[in-house]
Amino acid sequence: MEKKVTGIGGIFFKCKDPAAMNEWYQKHLGIPVTAYGATFNWRDEQNPEKTGSTAWSTFPADTAYFAPSQKDFMINYRVHDLELLVSELQREGIKFTDEIQTYEYGKFVHLLDPEGNAIELWEPVD
Repeated sequence: MEKKVTGIGGIFFKCKDPAAMNEWYQKHLGIPVTAYGATFNWRDEQNPEKTGSTAWSTFPADTAYFAPSQKDFMINYRVHDLELLVSELQREGIKFTDEIQTYEYGKFVHLLDPEGNAIELWEPVD
């Protein structure tokens, strides 16, 4: 496998008051926030017909979504072939915190880096 991560799928972080944070980011930085965060749409540089998106979202400070990580953020990385990548990483000794989940917008799986940072791998349905 040559290219593992193809881009950033999203930035997620915990905060004491997600609604207030969303309002602040919208008011002061112009981020078009909804109840689920913001989505930044873009076009692929090599193939402008291909589009993608990057998510930005706040989570409550007590969310369990990043577990078992105790960190206040999680980065979502876009990948091309999640099942192949998971197989390769497992052969390299990488442990995952869950199994691949499939939704109408893509496949997801989670792991921790050596310092306990939560990583979400996403194979989007573009």
